[in-house]
Amino acid sequence: MPEHAHVSSIEAIEAFRAALVLYINRVRPALEEVTDQVTRTRLWLENDKRLYWENQVRKRAKALEQAQQALFSSSMSPLKASTSAEQLALTRARQALTEAELRLNKVKQWARQFDTMVEPLAHQLDHLQNFISRDLALAAGRLAEIVKTLEAYAEMTPPPASAPTSENPSAGDGSSSNSQPHS
Repeated sequence: MPEHAHVSSIEAIEAFRAALVLYINRVRPALEEVTDQVTRTRLWLENDKRLYWENQVRKRAKALEQAQQALFSSSMSPLKASTSAEQLALTRARQALTEAELRLNKVKQWARQFDTMVEPLAHQLDHLQNFISRDLALAAGRLAEIVKTLEAYAEMTPPPASAPTSENPSAGDGSSSNSQPHS
């Protein structure tokens, strides 16, 4: 096992950590917006749209009653031509009321089905938000610690290389240590 590691990409780890932090900062608001949109849609279905169509049913029911009264009044009059106009108005008022009742029933059905259809997806969204907020934030913190540790490690000076410790470095060349140079 080597005595020291070759650390050459601390910058890559730091760049990845910076990209991860940027990703967290971009994704978190988007996920919060989706969660808010789910809540707004639920409230819109349960309150706004339901109340709108309930009011339309009441308004169109009144219009139907008025059309029925007009038809009854015209049938009592000797003019037959006006009865057909009132009959047409009555038919239109019935159609408008039927349409409003159908739409109200559809909105109520959507409101009942909303939770069963959206809740599993919202639950997955909550898990994703927790993962982003907790796990990825923790990972970014750990990457910062890793970068600090690697930078400290890279700044350490390696121990000096061990040199041969023989007193006479030429002892291994086959010559005698007692030989004297000739003059």
